[in-house]
Amino acid sequence: MRGPPPPPRVLRRAPWTAAAFAALDFETTGLDPSRDAVVSFGVVPVLEGRVVVGGAVYREVAPSVPLTGASVVVHGIRPADVAGAPVLEEVRGELAAALAGRFPLAWGAGIEAAFLARIFGGRPRAWRRRIVDVLRLAELAGEIPAEGEPSLAAAAARLGVPVERPHHALDDALTTAQVFLVLVARLAPRGYDTPARLLRASRSAPRTSLRGPGRVGAGAG
Repeated sequence: MRGPPPPPRVLRRAPWTAAAFAALDFETTGLDPSRDAVVSFGVVPVLEGRVVVGGAVYREVAPSVPLTGASVVVHGIRPADVAGAPVLEEVRGELAAALAGRFPLAWGAGIEAAFLARIFGGRPRAWRRRIVDVLRLAELAGEIPAEGEPSLAAAAARLGVPVERPHHALDDALTTAQVFLVLVARLAPRGYDTPARLLRASRSAPRTSLRGPGRVGAGAG
């Protein structure tokens, strides 16, 4: 199956509020797409500068490899929870539709890019170029402390964004969308006011590491 079509190129240089975004989060059995699998995904649209909760998509997926104890501790999805869930191939079209024509948003976009490449084909680097990395925007805005794990939950707390259930794909996608709106409101007056400029900022060299318990089993919390 072909992947979701990207937004029209003309929108890359339009005001960011004219473009459609979709915050994405995967929970997985681990961080290696060559041997790990998606357990759940959440997608939350951001349209005309607003989070559209009514358009959110959440799916739990029967993984193609066994769940690990470490991943269950992180995201809380047990084998019994996905025993009757669809396999990824059955809901791949739903994921594609949720992302079609939208700029994906992700916290630490490397993981999402790698699994998108596994799901839809293509190179992770090519997917990475399509994703606005909200972690990079938080670094640019000075909202990531020099010490400690750069987790989505910690950044949300600093920005006054509520966090419901860390490491739940839908809630992490919602938090990512809300954090993005706070950050882009601060960064747009500094010239980061189009998707092209936000994407360029997302490819800047990171000052922080994504290693550690904040990314075990994927997810952004």
